[in-house]
Amino acid sequence: MKIKGQHFRTIWLHETDPVIQIIDQRFLPHQFIINDLHTVNDVFMAIRDMQVRGAGLMGATAGFGMWLAAREAADKESFEDFLSAAAGLLKSARPTAVNPEWAVNRQLLAIAKGNTIDEKIKIAKNTAIMIADEDAEYCRRLGNHGITIIEEIAKRKKGEPVNILTHCNAGWLAFVDYGSATAPIYEAFERGIKVHVWVDETRPRNQGAGLTAWELLNHGVPHTVITDNTGGHLMQHQMVDLVITGADRVTRSGDAANKIGTYLKALAAQDNNIPFYVALPSSTFDWQLLDGVKEIPIEERSDAEVKYVYGLCDGEIKKVLITPQESPVANYGFDVTPARLIKGLITERGICPANEKDILKLFPEQMKAGYIKRD
Repeated sequence: MKIKGQHFRTIWLHETDPVIQIIDQRFLPHQFIINDLHTVNDVFMAIRDMQVRGAGLMGATAGFGMWLAAREAADKESFEDFLSAAAGLLKSARPTAVNPEWAVNRQLLAIAKGNTIDEKIKIAKNTAIMIADEDAEYCRRLGNHGITIIEEIAKRKKGEPVNILTHCNAGWLAFVDYGSATAPIYEAFERGIKVHVWVDETRPRNQGAGLTAWELLNHGVPHTVITDNTGGHLMQHQMVDLVITGADRVTRSGDAANKIGTYLKALAAQDNNIPFYVALPSSTFDWQLLDGVKEIPIEERSDAEVKYVYGLCDGEIKKVLITPQESPVANYGFDVTPARLIKGLITERGICPANEKDILKLFPEQMKAGYIKRD
């Protein structure tokens, strides 16, 4: 992704110092700020407080966090105890998303193969870089698979723009690069296919209005920001051809947890016979879970996210109270869209129906790795 002509990833290593650098997404679209992460606690705070967010990026950040943890552990009385505590801390930062847990577990397995502390630190660094590079590459491949859906619709519309609705931000800001839901859109745009994106604002943190719109604007993709409740109306009036969202955790049966409000979009899409797809790299699958509604943990976040909004006023970002101060708030961060509402899953290996049999056909190694089917 390019910002004012310069290519950026969402996370990278400092050129000389043992420091991780990130784009602090809390200030977008109004301010572009790069933060330095020096310790595993810095990484935990960055994930928890949503300086970084999105499934793939949280996983990559947790991976780099384990490298910083290994460096810190070298000076502790027990290297293994500190590393284990750091792993638990990073896993706890955002409970619904599976990518941080996946990245941390991958790091623990890799680090355990080192014979000395220096070797373990080196392995941790190389593994973190590998996780980040894979995330970007998988999203690129995902885009190449997902564009086939847009191409088919474009042919039917005979040159008219393909109208795509998305929810929250599953763009390059949610991953290391390219994005998941946006990867096919960017690929279509680059190939000259006419596309237009309906961008849900995505309350309460407005990741659609603040992040997805900013991405699309920088890339030159035609788009329109809408309130979260507008999607159903647009679908009823044939103004949406396709819905693509991302996900934070997908079960092996195809149930998908994503930003709160996604389920309602899927229901509206089904009622209006509009294809609803979920785009994800394989790191977002939770192979142990079968029933997403019952088993996926749903994060409950601070009431401040609902009570206050942030915006640019007189050149400054200001915080404004929009509810009665004393009113109680429920702030569920995610909901689960059942597989029956999902037309297909777009992955780095291709597109498959959202069911256990077809998912495992695309990822057969999960059977070989000791996966046991449950009734």
